Amino acid sequence: MNLPLKGIKVIDFTGVQAGPACTQLLAWFGAEVLKVERPGVGDVTRRQLRDIPDLDALYFTMLNSNKKSLELNTKTAEGKAIMEQLIREADVLVENFGPGAMDRMGFTWEHIQELNPRIIFGSVKGFSENSPYSDIKVYENVAQCAGGSASTTGFWDGPPTISAAALGDSNTGMHLAIGILTALIGREKTGKGQKVSVSMQDAVLNLCRVKLRDQQRLERVGYLEEYPQYPNGTFSDVVPRGGNAGGGGQPGWVLKCKGWETDPNAYIYFTIQEQDWGPTCQAIGKPEWSNDPAYATAHARQSHIFEIFADIEKWLADKTKFEAVDILRKFGVPCSPVLNMKEIANDAALRASGTVVEVQQKKRGTYLTIGSPIKFSDFTPEIVGSPLLGEHTDEVLAGLGYSQAQIDKLREAKVV
Repeated sequence: MNLPLKGIKVIDFTGVQAGPACTQLLAWFGAEVLKVERPGVGDVTRRQLRDIPDLDALYFTMLNSNKKSLELNTKTAEGKAIMEQLIREADVLVENFGPGAMDRMGFTWEHIQELNPRIIFGSVKGFSENSPYSDIKVYENVAQCAGGSASTTGFWDGPPTISAAALGDSNTGMHLAIGILTALIGREKTGKGQKVSVSMQDAVLNLCRVKLRDQQRLERVGYLEEYPQYPNGTFSDVVPRGGNAGGGGQPGWVLKCKGWETDPNAYIYFTIQEQDWGPTCQAIGKPEWSNDPAYATAHARQSHIFEIFADIEKWLADKTKFEAVDILRKFGVPCSPVLNMKEIANDAALRASGTVVEVQQKKRGTYLTIGSPIKFSDFTPEIVGSPLLGEHTDEVLAGLGYSQAQIDKLREAKVV
C-alpha cells in the first residue's frame, strides 16, 4: 500500500510509553521509524513485567510495532557522529527523556536545527518549560494528578483515584503525533522545521476540560446539578468526585446485572437521556413513570435518582449484561456492558475491525496487540511485530555508507 506517511523518516529517541505511542502511530501510517536504543540494554520496557523470561516484554512489543531498531551509544564520539548523520537525513526526531537530558547529550534544539533546518523535533515532557515543576521527572500517575484527572475521579467519600487508561502517557503521545503531523504540513508551506512540545500535564488537562467547565459553573452558582451531591448533599468550592455519574448532563450509573455476586464485571452503564425518557420507561417496564410528575422531568428525578437506579437494578436482576443491553438498545437507551479485558481480547468485532490484532515477532511468536483506532476509507494499516534489540543496526549503518568491517569495529568498541 502507498501509505500517506511513506517517505517520512522518523528517529525514535524515546522510551517507555508516551514517546513510543506517538512514533508507533506514525509508523502505522507509513513512516519509516528508526528506534535508537542503548547497546545491550534498549528501551527499559523490553524487560519490564516479562511474561516469558529473556524475551521482550509485552509492554515493549505493544508500543513498538512497525519500527526498526538501531543500537547506538550516543555518549561516544562515534555514536554522536552517527546520530548527527541520521538527523541530517531525517524528517522527524522524537524524544521523551528527562528534563535537560538532550541538552546534556549535546543535542540542543539549536544544534539540531543547524544539522537540519527542515526537521520536526517532537518532545514530551512532564510539565511545560515555564512550569515551576519543569525539572520534575514525570510518569503516568504523576501526570494524572497534575492534570486534574485524579482529583475528579473516584467516589466522594474516597481518595483521588488514578484511571487505568493511559491519560498521561499514550494520550500525550497521541497529542504529540497530531502536533508533528501539523508541523509537517506547515513545512510544506514554509520549508522550515520546528519544535513541537507537549507536556503530560497539559495533555491530561485537555481531556479534563469539562471539569474545568464545572469549576467555573460551581464558582458562579454554588452547585452542580448533574452530580450525585445535588440536591441532597453539599458542595465545597472545588469540583468534587462524582463516582460513576455522567459528566455531560445526562444522569448515568453503573448498575448490577445477573451474576454480579461472583463476577466483578457483571454490570452495565445505564444513561437516562432526557429526550428519550418515555422509551426508557417502556424498556424497563415502568411506563407509568413517563407522565408521573415525580419522574417526568430531569429536575424532578434528580432528588431521587438513586432510587430510580435501584428500581432499574431490580429489572436487571434476571438479565446478563449482554441480554440487558440487547433489550435497551432497541429503545434507544445509551448503555454498554462493562467489558473486561478478556472479553475485549476475544471480541470478534474488535478483531474484524483491526482494533485488536495478532502479530508475529521473532523469538516471541504470536502476541495480541492494539491496532489503529483510527480507520481510513482508502487504507488499513498493517500491524507487524516489534523489532528485536538492534535488529536493523547493520542495515541502517550500511545505508549510511559504513562497510561491514567498519560496522564490526564499531561493535567491538561498543558504539553499536
